[in-house]
Amino acid sequence: MKIGVDYYPEHWDEALWEQDADLMKRSGVELVRMAEFAWSVMEPQEGEYDFSWLDKALALFQEREIQVILCTPTNCPPLWLYEKYPEALQVGRDGKRMKPAVRGHRCYNSPVYRRYTEKIVRKMGEHYRNATNVAAWQIDNEVDSPYCCCEVCAGKFREWLKEKYGSLEAVNKAYHNEVWSGSYSGWQQIYPPLGGWPITQYNPAYMLDYQRFMSESTVEYVQFQLRLLREYFPRIPITTNTYFSGSMTDFYDLFEELDFCSYDNYPTTVLPEEGYYSHAFHLDLIRGVKRKKFWIMEQLSGATGCWMKMGPTVRPGMLKGYALQAFAHGAEAVLHFRFRTAVGGAEMFWHGLIDHSNVPGRRYAEFEDLCRTVQGLSYIDKTRINAKVALLCGFDSEYAFKLQLQTEGIYYFEQMQAFHNAFSHYGVNVDIISQEEELEGYRIVVAPTMYVRSQKAVEQLHRFAREGGIVLLTARSGVKDENNNCIMQPLPRDYRDMTGCWVEEYDAIGNRKIMVEMDGENYQGTHWCDILHLESAEALGVYGEDFYAGKPAATRNAYGKGTVYYIGTVGLPALCRKLAEQTLQLAELPYYKDIPERVEITVREGEEGCFIFVFNNDDAEKDFLFEGGRIKLKPFEMKVVGGKQNE
Repeated sequence: MKIGVDYYPEHWDEALWEQDADLMKRSGVELVRMAEFAWSVMEPQEGEYDFSWLDKALALFQEREIQVILCTPTNCPPLWLYEKYPEALQVGRDGKRMKPAVRGHRCYNSPVYRRYTEKIVRKMGEHYRNATNVAAWQIDNEVDSPYCCCEVCAGKFREWLKEKYGSLEAVNKAYHNEVWSGSYSGWQQIYPPLGGWPITQYNPAYMLDYQRFMSESTVEYVQFQLRLLREYFPRIPITTNTYFSGSMTDFYDLFEELDFCSYDNYPTTVLPEEGYYSHAFHLDLIRGVKRKKFWIMEQLSGATGCWMKMGPTVRPGMLKGYALQAFAHGAEAVLHFRFRTAVGGAEMFWHGLIDHSNVPGRRYAEFEDLCRTVQGLSYIDKTRINAKVALLCGFDSEYAFKLQLQTEGIYYFEQMQAFHNAFSHYGVNVDIISQEEELEGYRIVVAPTMYVRSQKAVEQLHRFAREGGIVLLTARSGVKDENNNCIMQPLPRDYRDMTGCWVEEYDAIGNRKIMVEMDGENYQGTHWCDILHLESAEALGVYGEDFYAGKPAATRNAYGKGTVYYIGTVGLPALCRKLAEQTLQLAELPYYKDIPERVEITVREGEEGCFIFVFNNDDAEKDFLFEGGRIKLKPFEMKVVGGKQNE
């Protein structure tokens, strides 16, 4: 477990660097990340390279035994490159080339951009191949997969389609292009989604393929840089950082060839009265991508503000508590963004640990306390998170859900978050894994919104249930085939034999809430109602209102040696917890009852015993009985229970 910071020596007078390095050393900083936006400082003019400033910074940290993470600066090419080669910029859906006013608007597929990317990466590789305090490399910064509509991407998309389908006839068939007279008669007729139309009005099969293509382009771009860095750093771990954006790359593809996952973690500073705000979900998803420890490259340090209004400041306990939450869920390193708050540029109000006053204050003192606490938790390094519950995630379904809005307020990750929250409420570890990942070792698999078919996932879920596993499926499963077209069979189609029921009709109810009666109690669902017809399944809950009152809303079915649950609505917390508890009891898995709201339990195991992390993710104090004793938690406080460290 290591604590670090993000630092930008190029933003500050060199006289300040040594003071900052000393301050970092005293506070307990072990890692510093640098250079992800520094291309114009490294290469101020084409072919003129200057690494002297970065050399000095590395030397300062090496003298203090602080390791560094170096980043390739390719997110922000210098303006001379864009001036000379404007074709390196993305083209928007309006057909206009973007202006180089802000960061990140380069086309991953641009040959000239790739050429200059290779030059700067190789120059960094050659220059730092013998540096002794480089702990890791980060490729680019927060890569995602927006729609670029330039001619290069158009040509590459056509080649991608040729390789996938082989012929125009196969493309037309896969896309059902007979609709709206959309059949292609020549490859040159295929373009990116240009025009002013909303993406929801385009052919959804075509749009899903374009999103897949853009995601694969991003992955190939990262792997291009990975291959370059491997030539110079065969033994140093290499990653890239990601976040949850509107145009996410498929995380499972993105990190497949990289050494570990990295994520930028910005939990909310304003807790909503309702809804799922805990970043435990995000952390478990990132851990589940490779099912191993991950790094946080950017962690919340203060009020955020850049392209939006400034948010409220970090409350007392948040800075430390959210960092410890990340460690509890599998983080190996947490780096706070940023050490100093910038005095210029667009992010000058995205606050770091030290404010514009240049006086270390409350947040910095809390950061120092965090560093001391982490040093005392070194025994956690040898522990692991063992989960018997898995949540399945498929980015095709995430993409397709955005292309065709199902109803007001519903989105793909919602049911995943709902059931993650439900099992976490009982202190049960959850892995969020690819829907095509092997399921061996799990007892319960929750498969929410299996919207776009993956034949591998279908087969694995059937096998898992037949061999004794417990599966929980939800509404909007089995809706689409691999091409994002509907299937002419009753829902949930590929899973009907498992669920023992089928959908007679459905009702898209938007944000309205609907009553579900189960075991003599009333619960609530929202957004969606599948009206279910029972075959071999039994009804666990029925709708309590509307024209389908009394019809099954949730079912259970014996399948092979296992059991399959189905919920036809988007359950609000109490309903999801009811189903989670039933599956835990059936699986005979241990869980905790009577845990206060917004208290999170994470269990880690190792040679020195079982350690239970108890985190109060709330702005109110908690006082409750736990493991034979009483626990009192301040807002955002975490305590560790168990293991030899308490003896």
